[in-house]
Amino acid sequence: MIDLRSDTVTRPSPSMLAAMTAAETGDDVWGDDPTVLKLQATLAERTGKEAGLFFPSGTQSNLAALMAHCARGDEYIVGQHAHTYKYEGGGAAVLGSIQPQPIENAADGSLPLEKIAAAIKPIDNHFARSKLLALENTIGGKVLPASYVVEATKLARDRGLSAHLDGARVFNAAVASDKPVSALCAPFDSVSICFSKGLGAPVGSVLVGSKALIDVASRWRKVLGGGMRQSGVLAAACLHALDHHVDGLAQDHDNAARLADGLKQIDQIKVLSHATNMVFVEIPQAQCAPLEASLKERGILTQMLYASRFVTHRDVSREDIDTFVRAVKDFFAR
Repeated sequence: MIDLRSDTVTRPSPSMLAAMTAAETGDDVWGDDPTVLKLQATLAERTGKEAGLFFPSGTQSNLAALMAHCARGDEYIVGQHAHTYKYEGGGAAVLGSIQPQPIENAADGSLPLEKIAAAIKPIDNHFARSKLLALENTIGGKVLPASYVVEATKLARDRGLSAHLDGARVFNAAVASDKPVSALCAPFDSVSICFSKGLGAPVGSVLVGSKALIDVASRWRKVLGGGMRQSGVLAAACLHALDHHVDGLAQDHDNAARLADGLKQIDQIKVLSHATNMVFVEIPQAQCAPLEASLKERGILTQMLYASRFVTHRDVSREDIDTFVRAVKDFFAR
């Protein structure tokens, strides 16, 4: 199958499975799984942070970070289209008693500085306490401009807020901008990094930040049910991805550009945007379901909506991209 629904569908390579099988394990709740400890230390060093903490998922990693930064009744400022606000089940409010203050994202994925400033509440018992600015990089495949990130996080700190980055695809951002991942993480107090997307691990995210913040997040990880035992088996996959899969993200980006170029040749499809490993298109609504079914018959998985997203990843080749474009052309030719 050619699966363009998301980069979460990647499967472990044979060499990754071998690394998982050979992993040395302990009990991570007791803090003595050596492979988990190695992953946490390795990623903390690579991102320029003091400490790291391994989580089963990016959703839980983000939530534990929000709960470490914010107390009950506090507020975090976030984009309307951010994963932490829109796609994580309202966990901050439901489980953390943290109020989100959403702001409409600009076209490049950023939050306009003047809107951030206006959203920060004065110190007054009538208001939730503004404690955190949460950004996302990449967002919708787009890399946040580095100068903007510096300005936004400085604004937050000048107003007494901390800054968290949902860096689920921050390695995509680093590769696309040709900068070390530490440079993209430097402006933030905490960063959540996912390994089960473009990096190709089956499970896992790591939260990095100061040792004090990670100590608090570790408590919340246990409360949220994220304390695992012999999780070195999973951490080994993430370490393998760090060593072997980061450079391959550039090929995913090239494939996405090739996909966008191919779809631009089809009159019935409007390419709205493409960046890093994502292509967003507009398809006539009446054709979405029939096209999705037609592609599935040809061994191609997509999720068609009025504004559809196609995502390239390590399990999609250049030849797969060409096969997909031909299949879409054949559909509309009929």
